[in-house]
Amino acid sequence: MKERPILFSAPMVRAILSGTKTQTRRVVKPSPEWTEPGTAWKFSEDGHSGPGWYAYNDDYPEEGALFYRFPYGQPGDRLWVRETWQGPLVDDFESYLADPDKFKKPEFCEYAADGGPAPEFVTLDDELEQRWRPSIHMPRWASRILLEVVSLRVERLADISKDDAMAEGIVLQPDGGFGLADSTHYNFSDPTDSYCSLWESINGDGSWLLNPWVWVVEFKRLKGGA
Repeated sequence: MKERPILFSAPMVRAILSGTKTQTRRVVKPSPEWTEPGTAWKFSEDGHSGPGWYAYNDDYPEEGALFYRFPYGQPGDRLWVRETWQGPLVDDFESYLADPDKFKKPEFCEYAADGGPAPEFVTLDDELEQRWRPSIHMPRWASRILLEVVSLRVERLADISKDDAMAEGIVLQPDGGFGLADSTHYNFSDPTDSYCSLWESINGDGSWLLNPWVWVVEFKRLKGGA
């Protein structure tokens, strides 16, 4: 069992914490060149010195096949979530300087996904600052969410089902429509259209129509996994 970091935006962190998000989709890179319907994928336990997928567009996957190693491990591996954050936030600099590791815990951090402005803090130079740190810079000790990979597969983005769109964090709204819990990315009748709106907000206008191959990662949150 291995641990790897994975980035999530604030709305997706909130969906994970609420239990409405149990899947994520990430673009396969580099994308296979083949786009015709005959393109297929085959999983191999020992391809290229480890488990991974062969992408091919003919009957024999070893001829001209591309090999892709799943970037987030395999079922049973763990993913620690990187999100926008700040910390460690301490009031007693003497205690911090005496034992900095004591404060390297999520309980001494704040997270943008929880709402509110960035925290104010005083630097060692006695300067007052207020800022969030980008998720990409979050160290392991600051992560408060730990996930376990349950299953994974490869599919085209637009093949997502309505149930899978809901597993991506889309929820039923009080009026019968669909969208995130904060009512953004709203669609009256179809959760997949809501997810399309969410995808384009993250990946850019027109990214849905590209219909890329994506890794589909199903996960579960581990309690007390920070």
